[in-house]
Amino acid sequence: MHQPETKPTPPPTCPMHNSNDNNNAPVTDKLNELNMMPSQISQNPQQDQQIDLPTERVISSIPREDKSSKWEYPSPQQFYNALRRKGWETPEEEIETMVDIHNFLNEEAWLEVLKWEEMRGCPCKEDPYLVRLQGRPRDLSPKAWWHSLWGSPVPFDRHDWYVGRCGEQRRYVIDYYEAPEEAPGVPVFFLDVRPALDDPKSAFCRMKAAASEKWQQWFPSEPSKDSSA
Repeated sequence: MHQPETKPTPPPTCPMHNSNDNNNAPVTDKLNELNMMPSQISQNPQQDQQIDLPTERVISSIPREDKSSKWEYPSPQQFYNALRRKGWETPEEEIETMVDIHNFLNEEAWLEVLKWEEMRGCPCKEDPYLVRLQGRPRDLSPKAWWHSLWGSPVPFDRHDWYVGRCGEQRRYVIDYYEAPEEAPGVPVFFLDVRPALDDPKSAFCRMKAAASEKWQQWFPSEPSKDSSA
């Protein structure tokens, strides 16, 4: 999936997740175990901040476990504070665009999860919801590691999302990649979203999707002919 954006690229990893990097200043905030983010993310501007950043948070389309609410994205001010906490110097004027890209990529990731869930099916007809998530930027997924051995680029970020449905939880692995620009100044991102190989049914869905993709490559469907031509 390629989604062009015409603005600055996001940082090398999502700043909203806790990091075990010893080079960063320690994070003493209590972490929310659902998303490994500080429970209370400051909305206060930095002392040397020159631009007033919005503090409004955008509601995502991703349902929470209680199904009556949805996950919220950080405000630009919270995003900037997270960058500063990790020691990443980022121009203030680029923050709002970075938040837009961050939110857009995660919305696209959820759409991909829904496609997998539709393939899996569910006898109770319950809609999927996101139970919790974990940022793992330093952990290469087995698939990303294998492809890197053959010269493919490594993802700039990785998330593990735990999706609930019908009383079960499934883990999805999401690798975030930056692709070569299709036009100067137009960065391109794509996501590799798939269920983790934690259970036989997830493995079967992966094999089924791979077989379908190969079939389309080997036997592409011919475009339908216009009878009026």
